[in-house]
Amino acid sequence: MTDAVIHTGGCQCGAIRFRVEGALGMASVCHCRMCQKAFGGFYAPLVAIERPQLTWTRGEPAHFRSSNHVTRGFCPSCGTPLTYEEPDGKVALAIGAFDHPQEIVPTIQFGVEAKLPYVDDVSRLPQRDTMDDLEAASFLASIRSNQHPDRETESWPPAEWPQDAWSNAPSHLPRNPGKA
Repeated sequence: MTDAVIHTGGCQCGAIRFRVEGALGMASVCHCRMCQKAFGGFYAPLVAIERPQLTWTRGEPAHFRSSNHVTRGFCPSCGTPLTYEEPDGKVALAIGAFDHPQEIVPTIQFGVEAKLPYVDDVSRLPQRDTMDDLEAASFLASIRSNQHPDRETESWPPAEWPQDAWSNAPSHLPRNPGKA
């Protein structure tokens, strides 16, 4: 008997965490305008799962019914897009919300009629490392991330977090994390 494959992930602030047991389904990129708006990006990278595979291990997403057929789950605190849900029970999770998104490779693109005309050219733009921006180097070096790490944590947020990390903490997290 082999152990089931486990995938974990969550939102940027750590208020929502999930666990997926077993093989993931088809990974895709959707270019439709609704997905562009839902993700605030050029497209939505999603991976299909079976609903019984999914367990919310910390918090649960809020939902927005983006159409008469689709509901989208997101973190009510930080806004991270998390799910695409159909009424027949089909669920897809945002690939970028997984702890190891590099392991989930899209195999198809949907909604290409709405693909932004420059998306295919992005990889040809000039590239540079973050710290190569010398004008912003001192600012960049001073950044202290409040982002949840890409791994499971026993508790969250850490006590040393600044009180202003959340303006709208979910009810299962302290309103002033540094004072908890």
